[in-house]
Amino acid sequence: MSFDFLNLDIDGRLALVRLNRPAVRNALSQALMRELTQCARHLADRCDVDVVILTGSEQCFSAGADLKDARSWADESLPLVARREIASLGYRMCRAWEEMPQIAIVAIEGHAVGGGLALALACDWRVAAEDAFVSLPEIALGIPLTWGTIARLTNLLGPARAKRLTILCERFGANEALAMGLIDYTAPKGQALAKAREIAAQTLAMPAAAVRMSKESVNAVATALNHATGYMAHDQLALAAASAESHAAREAALQRKG
Repeated sequence: MSFDFLNLDIDGRLALVRLNRPAVRNALSQALMRELTQCARHLADRCDVDVVILTGSEQCFSAGADLKDARSWADESLPLVARREIASLGYRMCRAWEEMPQIAIVAIEGHAVGGGLALALACDWRVAAEDAFVSLPEIALGIPLTWGTIARLTNLLGPARAKRLTILCERFGANEALAMGLIDYTAPKGQALAKAREIAAQTLAMPAAAVRMSKESVNAVATALNHATGYMAHDQLALAAASAESHAAREAALQRKG
């Protein structure tokens, strides 16, 4: 399987997926999100792959949703069905990565922001370089945090810390994120992927079927209510994105980025 914005390499029972939009800091465009969903579903069907590592570039994991693409969330020239489909892309992408039977490990250099962090939270474990940071700036951009991320955050951190990340858009360095439980491992700068490979090797040393069964059991408990609380999030996203304050917040962000 080949992609335009992803690199997929399979070495024995380990798959390495690398985001490949370096010119825009691996921003999650519609096309990239569709490819990530297709890739997760393709790997999920493979019984010969037991661990998947997802990473970005040496500079960053992902800057989040592509704000230029985001204009289509509220494009009233499109039929409502089409707008809902576009708005739900991130939700479907994250679910595909969360539900794959393999263990999914994310290696983060630089930063994982917004949708980039949302994607990382849908995976099993997160490794971040010691100088990396994470944040969720969606509300500052005039849109609610969606993609099923609030449920995952609350499961990991509890409600108060989930609100800090979501509502206050606080930015956390790797060590603080580790202490909170937002990430699982740190590594020296430039070594996040190497650390992820070490964890992958530990996982691959375990009986593969038992690993898959255990992941499925843990997820069944942890995500039991996630769909019930998040399935309408793309409608919230489309509604909020159409507001004047949301348009203004996103245009201001685009101007800051030049």
